[in-house]
Amino acid sequence: MLADMGWKVAPTPLKLPLLRRSERRVPAWVLSSMILVRLQALLDSLTRRFESTTELRTAPRGRVDWSDYAQKQLPRGQFVAVPCTYPDLRDDRILKGAIAFALERQLRVLQTQVEHGAFVHRLVEFCEHLMMKVRGIASVLPPQSTFQHWMQRPMRSTQFIDGLQAIEWTAEERGLAGISDLEGIPWTMPMNDFFEAFAEAVLQSVAQRLGAHLKVGRRRETTHPITWSPPFVGSQRSLIPDIWLEWQDTTLIVDAKYKRHWQEMQHNSWASVEDEIREQHRNDLFQVLAYGNLASTQQVIACLLFPCAADLWKDLRRENRLIHKAEVQAGGRSVQLWLTAIPMGLAPDEIVAPVEDALRSSVFAGRLDS
Repeated sequence: MLADMGWKVAPTPLKLPLLRRSERRVPAWVLSSMILVRLQALLDSLTRRFESTTELRTAPRGRVDWSDYAQKQLPRGQFVAVPCTYPDLRDDRILKGAIAFALERQLRVLQTQVEHGAFVHRLVEFCEHLMMKVRGIASVLPPQSTFQHWMQRPMRSTQFIDGLQAIEWTAEERGLAGISDLEGIPWTMPMNDFFEAFAEAVLQSVAQRLGAHLKVGRRRETTHPITWSPPFVGSQRSLIPDIWLEWQDTTLIVDAKYKRHWQEMQHNSWASVEDEIREQHRNDLFQVLAYGNLASTQQVIACLLFPCAADLWKDLRRENRLIHKAEVQAGGRSVQLWLTAIPMGLAPDEIVAPVEDALRSSVFAGRLDS
């Protein structure tokens, strides 16, 4: 599923003592995926820097070593080979060399894991894609003193620190889930984040098929600030819908909820559902309807999206009961309310069709080509 989602999320290390020994039942690719995501973020955040460079040039630049020129170049007749030392704006080749080292080692580890399934092959492709970004850079593991120097840089970003940590884990064979006998890294991946990323992958396919502009809360693209007066009072500072699809005159706002509410509503009447679940569901409805008020288009669909079992999803799709729809009048326009679910046991491309069909028939009828 991580591969199907395009590695939108990855395990996060916990700030806890290292485990006494790595858990050998956890396959190596699990924590390798975390390390690769960190290395990708590090590569994307790298900035060029001035480095002192010494080379032979056809014209003087910076400080010229005239003694070397007179003793070595002139006797050979190399009159336009001038030895110069000057500051040059270049990529940090030592840091990129360390990244190349980590990627090469991670690739070797992943290649021993391919029997786990096709997703490992795609993770190998991800690693090879990252290696293309350091092509031509010599792979090298710097000494510990270099890592300490990097960690003392001013204006260090979170991506920079996490990336260096990933390189160190790789060098020490930590985080490889029992490949070595060193202590293991405790890690976590909240299911809420996991489900939101999976829902994002599904809706991304919908957006591509129907030509929508996609924004996601994971990247803070859907943030709508709440302005309090005076500013120091108030509580909630912003509204951040999970997924936002927008066309010229229609907006689909999706709030992904990793809860069992959908399953409960399919197996029991609303009156027989537990009071706690009903109260949580009411709060979820109010929340997604509040999100609907943020849209400026004429038509708005506010959707609560839940997980469900694959067998139940297939049965509901066959019975045409996969999406529950309602309508709420708001001033001069109406907000459509959808309740639906997606199974995490299927690939995103298998789940797209019902959502796409519902959008075409309910909202874009006559305006989108079949």
